[in-house]
Amino acid sequence: MTPVELSRTVLHAVRCAVDAGDLAVDLHGLPDLPRRVSVAPPGPGGHGDYATNVALQLARPAGQPPLRVAEVLRPHLAHAPGIRDVQITGPGFLNIRLDRSTGSGLVQRVLAEGLRYGYSDLLAGRVFALRVPYDVRAEVLADSLSRIVASQGGRVEVQHEESATSSPPSRPLSVADGTLVLRPLPAPEDPAPLGPDAARWALLHPAPHDRPRISADHLVQRESNPLFRVRYAHARTRAVHRNAADLGFEARPEDADADADVDLGFASPPTADVDADLDTSGAAQTTLLRLLADHPRLLSSVVPVDATRPDPGTPSRLTRHLVTLADAVIPFLPTVLPRGAEKPSAAHRARLALADAAGAVLAGGLSLLGIDAPDHL
Repeated sequence: MTPVELSRTVLHAVRCAVDAGDLAVDLHGLPDLPRRVSVAPPGPGGHGDYATNVALQLARPAGQPPLRVAEVLRPHLAHAPGIRDVQITGPGFLNIRLDRSTGSGLVQRVLAEGLRYGYSDLLAGRVFALRVPYDVRAEVLADSLSRIVASQGGRVEVQHEESATSSPPSRPLSVADGTLVLRPLPAPEDPAPLGPDAARWALLHPAPHDRPRISADHLVQRESNPLFRVRYAHARTRAVHRNAADLGFEARPEDADADADVDLGFASPPTADVDADLDTSGAAQTTLLRLLADHPRLLSSVVPVDATRPDPGTPSRLTRHLVTLADAVIPFLPTVLPRGAEKPSAAHRARLALADAAGAVLAGGLSLLGIDAPDHL
């Protein structure tokens, strides 16, 4: 279950509570709530996989304390498909734990959709006008923004204006005659010598209002280079997949549901001779699943709820999301393959599926940025 799907589930629980007469709220009088409910990883003191403050939002219109609203909503949400448990913390936060099988279902969905995971028809039929100067950074940003909008079923029509003056634009984003005018801070020098992939990353990674850094640092194969980390993580997932094939086993996310003790982790506790890296498998897989689940929300936020224009900061946020995902994938990969005389198990097949899914999201995200994701690096 992705955050977008969970948001809909929470909203459905609210409507069920209202329809049952358990909660006296006029949802039509709340312009934000009928379309989306905020869900996020729980903060300090929270529990489970996600938390929502919907009870705090409803407290005033319901004329009830937030804790009371949370108590009313809890049973409606706890019985929803895909929800394992719901706890109330703090002033009325609903902390949600997803079903154990939800992780394997998410992985199966990513593997089935491949590079198109996160695509939707949310913006179907919508056309957005975007005006940019004849500037390399503006062109690259407009191209990536068009790709992301297209992934949600929409279309961007790019218009050009004369290049901006040498002085920095006072506002990188503005609106003229109903058209979004995008004038990001230009690159201090020509990025072409970096090559197409590194040049695009250098121009897209900073927010539009930040000056891009054009240097050979984008080419070095070191951890200090975010682009290298993303592409290296993808290449490593492909290498692990090839190694698993050599060992005679393949990815099977459904194996995580065959035994309640597997859950994409260990069928039994790690022994003393297992590398310490394996001890972090459970935490690493939880982080990976959250990042995979969050990918569709990030793409769908290219046009915020109730907004009429794309958010030009989306490509920059996508680069940071890919870096975070890569940093979570790399330490997880040593847990995928059997070690020594160990035989491939359901846990190994499930972990391989998770690694494959992460690789697919990395490749799909890079493609939306117009950057290649090589299998060998």
